[in-house]
Formats: sequence, structure tokens, C-alpha cells
Amino acid sequence: MEMKKVSAGNLRAIGYDESSRVLQVELTGGTFQYSGVSAEVYRRLASSSSMWSYFRDNIQEELAGKRIR
Repeated sequence: MEMKKVSAGNLRAIGYDESSRVLQVELTGGTFQYSGVSAEVYRRLASSSSMWSYFRDNIQEELAGKRIR
């Protein structure tokens, strides 16, 4: 999965696989995958003016993430 470097709060990089609907995020404390994420949610995250807030409110609090690193 291609990761896009970002600098937003604890977010360091984000990546998305549309075919499997998996979002991968690299945080300062580790890397996590979230399953069942729609392309629209990823698009909104990637284009948000407050990416960290969007991630925290709409992904981290709503979906179960799996730590992979």
C-alpha cells in the first residue's frame, strides 16, 4: 500500500487500498489498519483542513483499528 506522508497532530502517513477498503495510518505511537473504510471517508480524510481532528472523530472513535507495527 502506498503511504502519503502527512504532518497533522499524531498522524505521520496515510494510505488506502480501495479494493479491500483498508485504511492504514502511521501515528507517532504505531501503525494501524482500519477495515471497511469507504473511498469517500478516505477522500474526506485526505482533503480535510484538519486531518487529525477528522481522523480522531470519524475513524479512530468509530472503527476498531488493528495495530500492525
